[in-house]
Amino acid sequence: MLQEIILASGSSVRADLLRAAGVQHRIVVPRIDSSSIRNSLAFERASPRDVADTLAEMKARKVSDRNPGALVLGCDQVLNIENDILGKPADLSEARAQLKRLRGTKHMLLSAAVLYEDGNPLWRHIGIARLHMRDISDSYLEDYLNRNWDNIRHSVGGYKLEEEGVRLFNRIEGDHFTILGLPLLELLNHLTLKGALPS
Repeated sequence: MLQEIILASGSSVRADLLRAAGVQHRIVVPRIDSSSIRNSLAFERASPRDVADTLAEMKARKVSDRNPGALVLGCDQVLNIENDILGKPADLSEARAQLKRLRGTKHMLLSAAVLYEDGNPLWRHIGIARLHMRDISDSYLEDYLNRNWDNIRHSVGGYKLEEEGVRLFNRIEGDHFTILGLPLLELLNHLTLKGALPS
């Protein structure tokens, strides 16, 4: 019998990616205050990479402690522009400000994944993608926000690349799954090597 896999994330995108890849799992959303942790790490001048990794690990550990024997996957994604971290916009005004800051520039998305078993870390990976945003006009930006606010308000940076947000970019370097918030190929390879997925 294959080992139970738990996704310690409330992200429907991550759950859909696992489901589409044929990975049977259940979801347990960890109760952690990501914003406070992110702010504390920023105060300590932690790198964006360390912020993503720490948040993913805390989610996995929290759920693993209560689910012995299961493989628990914690994930987190941060947007890094000039060593500043942008999170999910709190409101339309913040989304506008984020997109104005990103337009005409390059930024990075860092997607961390950490696997825990019985309260111990087994594997971790941080995928990195570099995105170049077009210098979009103010009028397009306003129209984009008005059309898409309901869909982008839960996305770092205020865009969803898998939807109309792709029109904001002129170049992308990196793995598509990393951009969606889960370094899926690396995860699947590890799970297969570990025997948690059939080979």
